[in-house]
Amino acid sequence: MEKITVLITVPQPLRGEVLSQEALTKLKSFANVTMNEDAHNWSGEELAARLPGVDAILASWGLATFTPEVLAKADRLRIVAYGAGSVKRFATQAFFERGIALTHAAARIGASVAEFSLLLAMIGLRRPDRFDREMKAKVPSTKVHGLKVYEIAGKKVGLLGMGYVGRQAAKLFNGVGAEVWAYDPYMSEARAKELGVHKAELDDLLRSCKVISVHLPVTDETHHMLGARELALIQDDAVFVNTARSWVVDQDALLKELASGRFWAALDVYDKEPLPMDHPLRDIDNVFLT
Repeated sequence: MEKITVLITVPQPLRGEVLSQEALTKLKSFANVTMNEDAHNWSGEELAARLPGVDAILASWGLATFTPEVLAKADRLRIVAYGAGSVKRFATQAFFERGIALTHAAARIGASVAEFSLLLAMIGLRRPDRFDREMKAKVPSTKVHGLKVYEIAGKKVGLLGMGYVGRQAAKLFNGVGAEVWAYDPYMSEARAKELGVHKAELDDLLRSCKVISVHLPVTDETHHMLGARELALIQDDAVFVNTARSWVVDQDALLKELASGRFWAALDVYDKEPLPMDHPLRDIDNVFLT
């Protein structure tokens, strides 16, 4: 039986983190495998040049968009297995019209991101980071004052987006006794009831919730959905968590709000990654960076 041909587009060092040697050995037992050894993600043109004769692609973050020009070279491609989350950026309508199968890992990744979002929210409410810093700086306990801490039980938690991550985050926040609100224009009232969340409009959620956690994808309609007007609606002393995409938030407007000290934020995503060493976010105490 003729072996299929598999193209692994993931360069090092990421490939070593997401593809075990055991899995690679198993793959090579039934497939001819070609790997990206160029130490960078291929452009569309570079990907297209390698597609003739390829039956399957194993990919992850940084996969080039499947434009008609790229697809024109995919004479045998039957499946793309994407070891990451959203496929919106690269899986074009032309891709689906070709009948190519597509798998992704959003559900598995979603569990990890949702758990991390809950952790960051609870850090924001209880502020162990602040106590740790002050103890290590040998600040006398009598000098530590003015810091309000809160339990999460009974607090309104607003989730923006109810995709894979948002749905799993709702389950976790409900599990610790929060009152979960959710903004997602594509979620029905019936679905909200199934998930145990209160369906809310964006402005109402921003005004009302003690914790706001972003779980929106990158689309044209989500670009800078949270601008200066929206961020100004967030209540003083709130907790703002973004583990989704910086695309959703106007970073200049967010920086201005954080510099005022009005609320606390935990950020895991930035317009430029890694975050530049001289970025002003690195100098603000009321933001937790990962």
